[in-house]
Amino acid sequence: MAQWQSLDWYEEARAYDLIFDAGTRAEADFLEAVVQRHGRTRRGPGAGRPPTVLEPACGTGRLVLEMARRGWAVTGYDLSRPAIAYGRRRLAAEGRSATLSFGAMQSWRRARRFDLAINLVSTFKYLLTEADAVAHLRLVAEMLRPGGLYVLGLHLTEYDDRRVHRERWVAERDGTRVTAVIQTEPPDRRRRTEAMRARLTIAGDGPERRFETRWTFRTYGPRQLRGLLAAEPRLECVAVHDFRYLIDEPMPFGGDRLDHLLVLRRTGGGGGG
Repeated sequence: MAQWQSLDWYEEARAYDLIFDAGTRAEADFLEAVVQRHGRTRRGPGAGRPPTVLEPACGTGRLVLEMARRGWAVTGYDLSRPAIAYGRRRLAAEGRSATLSFGAMQSWRRARRFDLAINLVSTFKYLLTEADAVAHLRLVAEMLRPGGLYVLGLHLTEYDDRRVHRERWVAERDGTRVTAVIQTEPPDRRRRTEAMRARLTIAGDGPERRFETRWTFRTYGPRQLRGLLAAEPRLECVAVHDFRYLIDEPMPFGGDRLDHLLVLRRTGGGGGG
């Protein structure tokens, strides 16, 4: 049997994209429903200019592509050049247009303004210091139009839970089967970190390949997340959901479910809902 090879899973962009792509349409449906309920952008016949969306840490661009299909003007950026290259190839294959570039969440900025920004799957937790997390929120606030929304998803941490947690996904596309097992170690309360490991098994397009990626996330409990949001008062939390993406089922901030999907609205004018 093949051994586990140490590799950044973004280097295997096609396999990474395949694992997460199953939920893309549901995520995009939810995002458009959020905009209708809480934002200032109203889409439909005669709506004028295409609405604009920014995706920090866009990865392989699966949501970039889906939002482009729906008529959004999409901009994304990421620190993985292989992921960006893969996203550009997928856009080109469908004849879609979007802007993808290289950049870090705590420093990337553009002069243009956006109606919506999105970061859904805990990628925000790659920012390992409070300073970087605050810098990112401030940059997003600067780039949102008044009334624009930032939909930010992350999994909160129970510091007293000392168990190792594992999640497993299996996905298939064009004869390639990918199995992913993501492991989360018990958190380090003092450092506010948790060690993560992903193992990918790729089969069906030649010999089976097995890759292992390790990284560190910053942790947040409800109090810590609330304190972070207070550091950028231009982003007002107007709703909280979970990763089921059910627009009609909001939940309280810091509720029983650890997965938090925050709807943050840029203050300063506009914004229905």
